[in-house]
Amino acid sequence: MPEHLTTVNRTNFQPAYLELWQSGELARRVKLGLEKLADCVLCPRNCHVDRIENRTQVCDTGRYAIVSSSFAHSGEERCLRGNRGSGTIFFSWCNLRCVFCQNYETSWLGEGRLAEPEGLAGMMLRLQEQGCHNINLVTPEHVVPQILEALLRAVEHGLRLPLVYNTSAYDSLDSLALMDGIVDIYMPDFKFWDPESARRYMKAPNYPEAARRAIKEMHRQVGPLVTDEQGVALRGVLLRHLIMPGSVAGTPEIMNWISRELGPETYVNLMAQYHPACRVTGKQYPEINRCISPSELEQAVAAFRSAGLSRLDHEPAFVPLF
Repeated sequence: MPEHLTTVNRTNFQPAYLELWQSGELARRVKLGLEKLADCVLCPRNCHVDRIENRTQVCDTGRYAIVSSSFAHSGEERCLRGNRGSGTIFFSWCNLRCVFCQNYETSWLGEGRLAEPEGLAGMMLRLQEQGCHNINLVTPEHVVPQILEALLRAVEHGLRLPLVYNTSAYDSLDSLALMDGIVDIYMPDFKFWDPESARRYMKAPNYPEAARRAIKEMHRQVGPLVTDEQGVALRGVLLRHLIMPGSVAGTPEIMNWISRELGPETYVNLMAQYHPACRVTGKQYPEINRCISPSELEQAVAAFRSAGLSRLDHEPAFVPLF
């Protein structure tokens, strides 16, 4: 477990969304989110399509979310999975087109099933019944209104777990405003520092700017990571960064930005599990058609330390595949 984690007594904790539900604000957010679906600017693509009428663009998602799986995940960060697992819901499709995506079937091909509000709420409640520590929403950027619509139903039926917003950080401020006071734990992945790298590998040259803006807003909403007495996360930002071959991600720049803009106490997971997948296995992207080397992992950790950061996740599950 990373050093110097702030802890609070779980018995004094309640999920952020309860106050908004009790005041009626959660219901208002649902209405506002659905209105925004009619002229969608819910991510930085700003497609302006009417998703209420099932018109789609990059994210290929219309009126309802599509879910690929939901289960108690034992492979997430230790502060999320605890000893009972993180209640993970994987949403299909994505607003990015990462050529190295390691969930190609879900994010590119959209494998999964339609989840109307009652069905999605039922998934949340079943994960709570299984004893999970939290509800972990994976790739939620393009389905924020649908999540809110389901959350309202789930809370009315007794949902009381913290919400984890597990994102690429390609989020709009509109979406994050809808989630303000609702999300307990933001888990963004800051992928690339350089716009050209983001264009080449994600088809989104505005990703670095959008991610910086979104992550700062997430941190403003929930602050640094806080855990309970057992080290299970309750609130705050947990930031991920995938180490890439050839330093194409801009790891030193990202680490310096995190320390400067969010603070040296920010919890960071340097992920070393990159391997060629999706469209990288051919000849089009030879510079990233390999796993990272031991020296590249060492350089990333050195960049973390040099930036003055101290809360580094040492996940045994994230072992480089050399």
